[in-house]
Amino acid sequence: MSLGVWLAEAAQRRERAGVVRADDVRRNPQSRRGLLDLASNDYLGLADDPRVRDAAAAALDRFGTGARASRVVTGTTAGHAELEAELADLTGQPTCLAFSSGYTANIGLLTALGDPGTLIVSDAHAHASLIDGARLSRSPVAVCPHADLGALERILRERTQPRAIVVVESLYSVLGDAADLAATAELCAFHDALLVVDEAHGVGVAGRGRGAVHAAGLAGAEHVVVTATLSKALGAQGGAVLGSPALREHLVNTARTFIFDTALAPAAAAAAAQACRIVRAEPDRVAALHRVARAVADAAQIDHSPGAVQSLEVGEPGAALAAATRLFEDGVVVGCFRPPSVPDGVSRLRLVARATLDPARAAAAARRARTLAA
Repeated sequence: MSLGVWLAEAAQRRERAGVVRADDVRRNPQSRRGLLDLASNDYLGLADDPRVRDAAAAALDRFGTGARASRVVTGTTAGHAELEAELADLTGQPTCLAFSSGYTANIGLLTALGDPGTLIVSDAHAHASLIDGARLSRSPVAVCPHADLGALERILRERTQPRAIVVVESLYSVLGDAADLAATAELCAFHDALLVVDEAHGVGVAGRGRGAVHAAGLAGAEHVVVTATLSKALGAQGGAVLGSPALREHLVNTARTFIFDTALAPAAAAAAAQACRIVRAEPDRVAALHRVARAVADAAQIDHSPGAVQSLEVGEPGAALAAATRLFEDGVVVGCFRPPSVPDGVSRLRLVARATLDPARAAAAARRARTLAA
């Protein structure tokens, strides 16, 4: 079968399933002013903050547009070191290692720690980057039912491998619910397992912005490792792994997505470093995010999720797409999540709160979304 025929058949299958996606510039609020943005991950509004922009511009003038090489060649700049210090301080972790994205951070960590003697236990709702990292790690993988501590305890107790890594997200990106980190960490400690917590949606949001791991009293715990992205609440780009100095040294020497990837652009690193300082200094900004999130959840008549993401269940992919399209025509951009992006197979509108939104305007849009979803 030729590539053209195969691609045409794949496109027809997507059309029949109602899961066609498009990279549409019209949906970008920066390209079309006046749109109400209930879709992006700029939770604290820092991507447009003048202080963050100025920090990026200063780094651009000093270092140029790109890092030019891998971090282990000539790609490490003073901007990378500054970012790692600021992010470690914000989250209360001993050290930090920055990657070019949150996706590469998760893949780099799991592939550097995995081997045939290490069982990776992944929550069923884990992000695609964690799933891919587990698949590439050469480790046996067990998928644990979502947030099921009983199942997790049984898997850890019955494992035959000498090492185990448990992988969860602090705040899940589609349903918006939170992991019970304290109980999960306790189980891991009892069964001599490492806990990896993806704080992509937690840093800048949970625990007065310092993350859910910090809020749970687990910052710096020897058996807990944190991954994060710089492209959500911090308004920049890139990813990071936070943990012990020994772990950082191991990743510098073994993480393929660190060694063989060009370093994060210095301007992005400087922007994220400045964002860390703002989050620490301005807890009211984080509080504003949660006020908007509460207003959105109440207006949509759904359970309030602890993070920025408020998830409105719709059902069929076609209905979700139709509702999102109608909202866009009304000047409101929302996330339309359909299989395979939804871990439970139920399509939904993802209404994302941001600190810089007017709560009343966000609530009005959420009520409209509720009507269309129904």
